[in-house]
Amino acid sequence: MSVEEDVMRIQKKLNKMTSEDGSGQEQALDLLKELQTLNINLEVLTKTRIGMTVNALRKSSKDDEVISLSKTLIKNWKKFLSGTNSSEKSSSSSSSKPKKEKEDKSTREDKDRDRERNLPKQFPASSNTTDSVRLKCREMLAVAINTDSKPEDFDGCASAEELAEELEEAIFSEFKNTDMRYKNRVRSRIANLKDIKNPTLRTNFRIGAITASRLAVMTAEEMANDEVKQLRERFLKESINDAQLATAQGTKTDMLKCGKCKKRNCTYNQLQTRSSDEPMTTFVLCNECGNRWKFC
Repeated sequence: MSVEEDVMRIQKKLNKMTSEDGSGQEQALDLLKELQTLNINLEVLTKTRIGMTVNALRKSSKDDEVISLSKTLIKNWKKFLSGTNSSEKSSSSSSSKPKKEKEDKSTREDKDRDRERNLPKQFPASSNTTDSVRLKCREMLAVAINTDSKPEDFDGCASAEELAEELEEAIFSEFKNTDMRYKNRVRSRIANLKDIKNPTLRTNFRIGAITASRLAVMTAEEMANDEVKQLRERFLKESINDAQLATAQGTKTDMLKCGKCKKRNCTYNQLQTRSSDEPMTTFVLCNECGNRWKFC
C-alpha cells in the first residue's frame, strides 16, 4: 500500500471522529502517531489535504495529547511550503523569451497560492513544551505584548511570540509547575502589558530594555503606569503627613475659627511638607466637631 493510500485511510477515520462532535476519539492519538511515521511529502499533502483534517481534529478535540501532536504535525508540514517556494524560484528556466518568462512566473505564483490553500493559514509557534496550560499562557502573553502596536513598529526586534515564550519560560522556571502561583504571576504580567496607559512597559520589553527574566519577577509597583505611580506617591505622602499629625500633640488656640461649627476650640500643627525654602504648612483640627483643614 502506498503512502498516499495510507494517508487516505487514516483521513477517513479522522474525518469521522471530527464529524461526530469530538466523540469516538479514543484511537485519534494512535492514528496521529501513525501519520508521524509515514514519509509524507508535499505531493501527498496537496492531493489528500490531510493538513485540513488534522487541524479540524485539533480544534474539536479536548485531549491535550491529541491537540499537541496535531500541532506538531501541522508545523512540520508547513515547512514543505516555504522549502518548495524557494527551490522552485532557484530552478526556474532562464532560456525563454521575456514574454514566456512572465507567463511561467505567473503560473508558478498560481500554483503557490493553490498549495497554500491546502493547509491552514495559522500554525502554532515552535515551542519547547506540549503542556496545554503553558501554551495557552504564551498565546495570551503574545496578544498582550502586541497591544496597540503595528508589525513595523519593532522591525529588527524579537517577535511578540518569541518574547512571550521567553517570559513564560522564566516564570515557569521559578515555580516548576502550573499551579495558582504560576497562573497569578502570568495574569499580572498580562494585565500590565495590556494596559493602554502603560506603553512604556511594553516598549521597554519589546526593545530589550527590560529582559524577560526581569519582567518575570517585577512587582506590581514596578510595572505600574506613570499615572498610578504618581497616585501612589501622593497617597504615601499624605499618609506620612497624617501619621505625623497623629503623633504630634499640637497647640490649642482660640484664635482660629472652625468654618463648620463656627467655634474657636482648635488645635494646630505646622509641618514642612515642601522644600526647605517654602513656608511651613499649618494643619488645624477642630476639637469640637473634628473638622480638619490646612493653610500655608
